[in-house]
Formats: sequence, structure tokens, C-alpha cells
Amino acid sequence: MQKTKAALWEFLQGLGKTFMLPVALLAFCGIMLGIGSSLSSDAVTGNLTFLRGEGFHLVFTWMANTGLVAFQFLPVLFAIAIPLGLAREDKGVAAFSGFVGFAAMNLAVNFYLTAKGVDFDDAKTISHYGIADVLGIQSIDTGLLGAVAVGIVVSVLHQRFRSQRMPDALAFFGGLRFVPIVSALALSVLGLLIPLVWPTFNGWITDLGRAIGHTGVFGPFFFGMGEVLLRPVGLHHILVAMFRFTDVGGAGTVCGDHVSGALNLFYAQLNCSKPPTGAVTDATHFLSQGKMAAYLGGLPGAALAMYHCANKNMRPEIKALLVSGVVACVVGGITEPLEFLFLFIAPWLYLLHAVLVGLGFLTAAVLGVFIGNTDGNVIDWLVFGVLQGTSTKWYLIPVIAAVWFAVYYFLFRWAIVRFDLKTPGRETPAEEDDAREAEAAADGAPRELIAGKYDAVAILAAIGGADNIRSLDNCITRLRMTVEDAERVDEQRLKKLGAVGVVKLDGHNVQVIIGPQVQSVKDALATMVPVG
Repeated sequence: MQKTKAALWEFLQGLGKTFMLPVALLAFCGIMLGIGSSLSSDAVTGNLTFLRGEGFHLVFTWMANTGLVAFQFLPVLFAIAIPLGLAREDKGVAAFSGFVGFAAMNLAVNFYLTAKGVDFDDAKTISHYGIADVLGIQSIDTGLLGAVAVGIVVSVLHQRFRSQRMPDALAFFGGLRFVPIVSALALSVLGLLIPLVWPTFNGWITDLGRAIGHTGVFGPFFFGMGEVLLRPVGLHHILVAMFRFTDVGGAGTVCGDHVSGALNLFYAQLNCSKPPTGAVTDATHFLSQGKMAAYLGGLPGAALAMYHCANKNMRPEIKALLVSGVVACVVGGITEPLEFLFLFIAPWLYLLHAVLVGLGFLTAAVLGVFIGNTDGNVIDWLVFGVLQGTSTKWYLIPVIAAVWFAVYYFLFRWAIVRFDLKTPGRETPAEEDDAREAEAAADGAPRELIAGKYDAVAILAAIGGADNIRSLDNCITRLRMTVEDAERVDEQRLKKLGAVGVVKLDGHNVQVIIGPQVQSVKDALATMVPVG
């Protein structure tokens, strides 16, 4: 039972991490689409007439079209990224097989519908099955869920068959070559089953989306709070993806096309000249404007409170830590470097933070803010708010953020002083001396530091050494590891070496929150650890 639980944790952690590659591309493409569509729109060029020049128009139209890359091909990007991320070895073959499996599944769906004599032009039939053009194939649009299914199936097949031995007469098709072959066969069979079950399954998802929609502004409230509460264990990516890319986050028609998912609806609206429908505005309540109260105001206020509550002689030492955390939050939309400074010290304070984030979503929804996108940072505010005109109500965000800044500042300052919370800079003199010694010592020898701060050799020793690590990977801010024994991971030592926090999910699955430099730390560790 314990091994099954550990395996499930490892799988969910890995699955959530694989979402980051297409989501990162999506965030960039969203910015390209937002800038291109806004600066080529009639509303902007009417006021800034120089933008009507042919050169400007071509550049901004090109940017908007480039931004459509991730939006138009999102499902196949997930189908490729999931096996790529889950594979320990031969990742290129896994990714290639993901595309093969996705194409095979949709061709099989097309075969079934054609053989059954389905009329691809009949509106009722299109609605019943969810028929759409997928990679140039008339198929059923299973969206993110179909892509995740493909990715998981291909990952399992890759792990099982990448070393497959064949009889001599068929040896050419053995080994890695067999992975895309068996993926095509398995996903083709799955494609034949999809038309039988998808209408019912999609109906359930649609009903769930409608139920959430009927909760009004409380839907975004619980979504925002849930995302924060799931963040410590790294499962928030799965919740977010469901709302962004499936009917759970809303569905509707944009410029004549049926679109599912809050983020998909928002991006489709950016490329549509018609006013947004109610479905689009309701879905956008689950997007980045809900985060901005806490990201642009609240957490910076908490950081200032921690700075003012630190011992005066320690303030210069923690200033860089807090400033880097605020920059990551405000500019990058990355909150873990600040959140994990108080999560383990006062979990009840983190719970209150989750409620305040939920209230930020609720407030933005009530006030009708329409900014959208993914990150909730100042870039989103500028590109999808300010540049899109006053209809987004971008001017309300600084007011909301100022209120949240004050609430967080006074709440955190009161809590830190009242309960003597050991936030950065409030350690006892002995603890401060230990921290300085740990940072100054690198097992007796100077070493090259990553970003001038992280000692990979010392971090590896604190994790328990190379022989304690079964698997090693990372997401945006944290190392994700499967270890032989989680008890060998020295949490206090890792914190003294610059880690923001450590999460031990069970006896084998561990996360070390590093921050924006995590990729460099992981790459350095990977050279010393013989795992994938």
C-alpha cells in the first residue's frame, strides 16, 4: 500500500511538471498575441495614427500570428511534452512517439466516424460528438484530456518497450524503433473507442463547468484558494490546466468557433474583433487578474513586514532574499520564494494567504476586470490590461493591489510579532552564527557557486548524497526528487544553503524549493548524480 501511494505521488508530481513546457510557451505566445493584436487594432491605431504605417502593421500582425502557435496546436504540444517529461531516458523517442500516437488516435476517430456515415456538416452531429479540425483531420476535439491520455499511454509504452527485443527477421523494428510503432497501434485502438464514450464523458465535464458557472464569483474564489493550497505539494498545475483548457473553466462560441477552457476562450477573443460574450468574460474570471491583488500588492507587503520584523543587524543580510522574492513575484509571477518563507513557520498564516488570494479573484470578478492570461504579474497587467484599453478596467488593479499590500503588511507584521514567528532575520544569535558558518563553509574548500549563492556539492550532501537519489527533475522553482530515504534529507542544512523550503511528501518523494535559479542547480546536480 505504501509503495502504491509513493508511486502515485511520483506519477502525479511528474505529470504536473510536464505541463510546464507547453504552458511556458503558451505564456510567451500569449504576450506576443496580446501585443500584436492590441497594437494592430483599430482602437489603438485610431489614437496612435503612426501605427497605421504598413511596416508597423506587418510587424504587429506577424507577432499576433506567431502568438497563435501555442493556441492552435496546444493539444498536440501536451501529447508531445508529457512523454518527453515523464521519460527517464531516450526522451526524443518518447516525444516523437507522442506525436505519432496523437495523430494515430485522431485518424482512427476519423475512420470510425467516416465508416459510420457521420455527416461532418450537420450541426447536431458536430455538437453531439464535438467534431473539429485537429491537425487537418476531421476528428473529435478531446482537447487537453485527450492529449493527457495520449501522453500517459505513450509514456507507459515507452518505458515498457524501449528495450524490446524482436526475432531476427524483425530485428529492424525492435528496441527504440518499436516504441512509435506500438504507440500508433495502441492509440489507434483507443481512437476507435473515443466516439463511443466521449459524448457522455464530455457531457459530465460540461455539467461540472455549468455547476461551477452557477456559483458566480464564488467559483473564482474557490479556484484561487485551491490553487494556493495545492501549491506546496505541486499539484496545482493539474487543477489550473483543467480550468484553462477544458469545459470546467467555461465554454462558448467566439467568432463562430466553439472554444473550451478559460484560457482558450480568452486567447480566441484576443484574435476576434467582436465584443466578448458572457461566456468569455465569465471564464476570464479564472485567469491572471484574480492573482494580481496578491502578486502585485499582497506578497510584496508581506515581504516588507518580514523585513521590518527582522533583527536590525540581520536586515542587510535578508534584504537581497526578500527583494529577489518580490521581483520574482511581481515580474515573473513566481510566488514560492516568498510563500515558503512562512508556509512551514505558520501554516495557518499560509491558509489565510490562500483565502486572501481567493478574495482577490472574487474582487476582480465582482468589479468586472477583464485582463486574462496566465501569470498575474506586471507584464500581464501591461500587455493584457493597459494596452487593450480601458474596457479591461486595468486602472482598478493598482487600487486593489494597494489595499492588499496594506492588509498583508499589517496582518503579517502583527502575526510575526504576536506569535514570535521565526521569519528570515529573526533567528536567535546562535542560529545566526550556525547559518553564517554553514554558508561560509563548503566542507573546507572553496567552490564555484551557482548565481553567486548555491553550492551544488553541499546541496547534494544535504540531500543525502548521490546514492540517495533515484530520480531528479525540476519545475519552475523546485527540485523534484525520488529518494531512497527522505529521512536522510537534511532540511535545516538545505535552508542554510539557500533553499527556501523542503517538502517531504512521503518516505521517498521530496521537493526542495530553490527559486528561479532551480534549473541551474538541477543541471549542476545532474552532473554528479547518475539518474534521469
